[in-house]
Amino acid sequence: MRRTLAITAFTASIALVSAASVAQARDQVRIVGSSTIFPLTTKVAEYFAKTTGSPAPVVESTGSGGGFKLFCGGIGEQYPDIVDASRQITGSETAICAANSVRNISEIKIGYDGIVLLGSHEAPGMALTARQLYLALARTVPVNGASVPNPNVKWSDIDPSLPDLKIRVYGPPPTSGTRDLMGQLLLDKGCATFSDIANLENTDQDSFRLLCRTLREDGAYIQAGENDRLVISKLEKDPTSYGVMGFNNLDRNRDRLQGVPINGVKPNYDTILEGSYPGSRPLYLYVKDDHQQLVQSLADFVSTYVSDAVIGEEGLLADNGLVPLTAAERQETHAEAAKFSGK
Repeated sequence: MRRTLAITAFTASIALVSAASVAQARDQVRIVGSSTIFPLTTKVAEYFAKTTGSPAPVVESTGSGGGFKLFCGGIGEQYPDIVDASRQITGSETAICAANSVRNISEIKIGYDGIVLLGSHEAPGMALTARQLYLALARTVPVNGASVPNPNVKWSDIDPSLPDLKIRVYGPPPTSGTRDLMGQLLLDKGCATFSDIANLENTDQDSFRLLCRTLREDGAYIQAGENDRLVISKLEKDPTSYGVMGFNNLDRNRDRLQGVPINGVKPNYDTILEGSYPGSRPLYLYVKDDHQQLVQSLADFVSTYVSDAVIGEEGLLADNGLVPLTAAERQETHAEAAKFSGK
């Protein structure tokens, strides 16, 4: 999909003159965004430099929300060219972009991932429902018809069949797309299993989301920043803890980690691609079209990223945890990338 805000010719000319006055050519593509996609994009940056001889793009892990904030700051060499995002851009982010003359943006789907709860191989194996995950992580939960501070200290407090261990889950901060989608794909579903809250979804969506997505601050849920490798290290050091992360972290570390089934479905390539795993999600690149003149290698990098050699079924990223698009979806992605590069 291509998101373009229509503007008058006069306004467009003023914007281009303004952009030209601050924009100076840059040798390297600059990319910000999702901590989940960060290791994948880093691999692509290295591959691009090796196969083309162009400078490797600079890739920063800022979280999807933090990435959009930087990306939407304006046009010019000081602003990023690409956001790699584990969710779609929001309407409010699009408005901020437009207010700062970032009006021509290409949205390119690159594959799929899943939001998974995982632990070390030494952690007790368990399977959860979305309802149980909500009861473990939400700040308030329904008890006898009232919303009360979460009383569940151990997993077994939620259900006696679960481990008799203190709830301790490392997870992403509010700037992370993984945090956003954890709320939307998992916590909302668990929350809605309570009839009173489900009714609220139809009458007051803001209150519904506040109830379902506001997480505990009593030590049971620990914001772990955007460094996924650090979280994996913590899980190995403390096998009684778990972490909320992208599926590709599980896939790259199967010798160290195990995934927790949700609603009876294990996180793997097939369940994520077909959508039966409740935490499955698409991944995107958002590219600033007006930066093609600023960074000569930008179009070539985008073309490399969406090539079958990178995101195809046997591509570079399939070996690093990306669930590939279907053949039909890849054709759509190639077409969108061709529009961006003018090929």
